Amino acid sequence: MRKLLYIARPLACIVLICTPAFAAGDAAGGLTAPAMADSIPPDHTDMRDISSYALSQEMVPGWNLGNSLEAIGGETAWGNPKVTQRLIDSVKAAGFKSVRIPVAWSRFTDQASYTIDPLWLNRVEDVVNYVLSAGMYAMINEHWDNGWIIPTNDQQEEVNKRLAAMWRQIAVRFRDYDDYLIFAGTNEVHVDYNAPTSEYYTVQNGYNQTFVNAVRSTGGRNTYRYLAVQGYNTNIDYTNRFFIMPADAQQSRLLVEVHYYDPYNFTINSSSTITQWGKNATDPARTETWANEAWADAQFKKMKIKFIDKGFGVLLGEYGVQARLNLGSTARNQEHAAYRLYWMQYITRSLERHGLVPMYWDNGPTGNNSMGLFNRATGAQVYRDIIKAIVDTSSLNTSSVQPPPLPVPLEGALLQNYPNPFNPATTISFTIPVPAQVTLRVLDLLGREVDLLLAGHLPAGAYTRQWNAVVIPGGVYYCQLQAGAFRLTRKMVLLK
Repeated sequence: MRKLLYIARPLACIVLICTPAFAAGDAAGGLTAPAMADSIPPDHTDMRDISSYALSQEMVPGWNLGNSLEAIGGETAWGNPKVTQRLIDSVKAAGFKSVRIPVAWSRFTDQASYTIDPLWLNRVEDVVNYVLSAGMYAMINEHWDNGWIIPTNDQQEEVNKRLAAMWRQIAVRFRDYDDYLIFAGTNEVHVDYNAPTSEYYTVQNGYNQTFVNAVRSTGGRNTYRYLAVQGYNTNIDYTNRFFIMPADAQQSRLLVEVHYYDPYNFTINSSSTITQWGKNATDPARTETWANEAWADAQFKKMKIKFIDKGFGVLLGEYGVQARLNLGSTARNQEHAAYRLYWMQYITRSLERHGLVPMYWDNGPTGNNSMGLFNRATGAQVYRDIIKAIVDTSSLNTSSVQPPPLPVPLEGALLQNYPNPFNPATTISFTIPVPAQVTLRVLDLLGREVDLLLAGHLPAGAYTRQWNAVVIPGGVYYCQLQAGAFRLTRKMVLLK
C-alpha cells in the first residue's frame, strides 16, 4: 500500500545547506526559500521497482488541470476559480486516475538566482496534495510560462541555468513525496511549428538532460522518482525521429511525453469550418483529408514500437476537441457534438490499445470553443458523454467504437402539412440533404404515437407522405420528423 508522506506541509525542517539557488532576500528582511539540503543520500522508501511503463498503466486515464497554476498573472487570471479539493474529488469520482498539473514557476523573490517565491511553492503543494489525498497520481511540469524555454544555441546556456535552478528547488520541496508524484521537465518547447532543425531538437534534448540531472542531484526519493521528458514540441513525428533518451543512472524510470491534436482544424481551431471527422464524414468541405482513424493508429503505433516495447511509459499529455456551440444552427451544433464524441471515443481507445496514457486537456470553461468537462466551481460534470468516452474504455478496443450517425439535416427540413386544417387527409413534405435514418410519426397532445408514417434509412432528397386520418378523431396532432440526432415537430389540426 502506498504511503502519502505529506498531506500538509511540514512545519519545520532541518537546516543543512542553503545554496544561492535556494536563498532569496537579504539581511534587510526579504523573503527566503525554505532551507533544506540541496543534496542528501538516496532514499528508496516507498519508491517501487517497476518499469515506467508499468507505472504509466496505473495512470490511465488522466486529466489536465489546465489554465490554472500556469496562468500568467495569478491562478485565477485566465478566468478559472481557485482549485479546490472539491473539484479534484469530483475528477476522481468521475473515474480519472491521474492529474497533470501545468505550472508556471517564474514567480521569483530573486530574479538573479531564479529563486521561486515560497508562497507559490506552498500553493502548488496544496494542489498536489489535493490530488494525492484523492488517491490519484499527480504530475507537475514547467509549462509555457511566457515561453522562455527557447531551444536555440544562443539561448541554451541561460535556459539551462534557469531550468536547473528552478528544478532543483522544486525537487527539494517535493523530495519526500512517494512515487505517486511525477515531475515533467518542460512542455511544448519549440521555435516554430515547422519541422525542427538539428540545432533545435539537439538543444531540446539537452534541456531534458539538464532536467534529469537537476532532479537526481537532490537525492533522497528523487534519486528514484519517475520523470517525464518531452520530444520537440511534444510532436509524435518529431519525437519518433529526433528524440534521444536522457542518460539516467536509474533503469526505466523515465517516461516520454507527447501531445495529439490531429487534425488541428477539427480539434482546436475555433475559426475552422471543419466540423466532421472520420470514416463516416460525408461533406468534403467540412472534413479534413488526413488524420483519420488509420492515421491516429499509425501515430500511436510509432510510440509503442520506439518506447513502450522497450519498457518506457508514454504519456499523451494533452489531447481533446473543443466544443463548437455556435455553428449557425442547432443541427450543425448537434452534428459536431456527435463527431466530437466519436473522435474522443476512438482516439482514447486507440491510445489505450497501443499502451499510451490518455490525459485529456481540460482548460476550464465549458462554453463555445472551450474544452472544459467539469464546472470548476462546483465539480459537476458538464459533458458526461465525453467523460464516459474517456473513463469507460478499459475493456474496449477501437473495433467496438461506432461512428456518429450520418450527418443530420438542417433545420426547416420538415414543411408545414397541407392542407391544414384538414379532413380527412393531408400531405406532409420534408427534405434531407444527406443520407439519414428517418422516422416520421404522428403524436397526440400527450406525446403518444398515433401513427407511424415512415421508419427507415433514406438517401438525400425531398419526400412526401400522405396521412389519411379517416378513422382518427378530430383534434390537434403533431407530426414529428427525426433524422439522426435532429428532430422537428409541426402542429396539425384535424377537423371533424
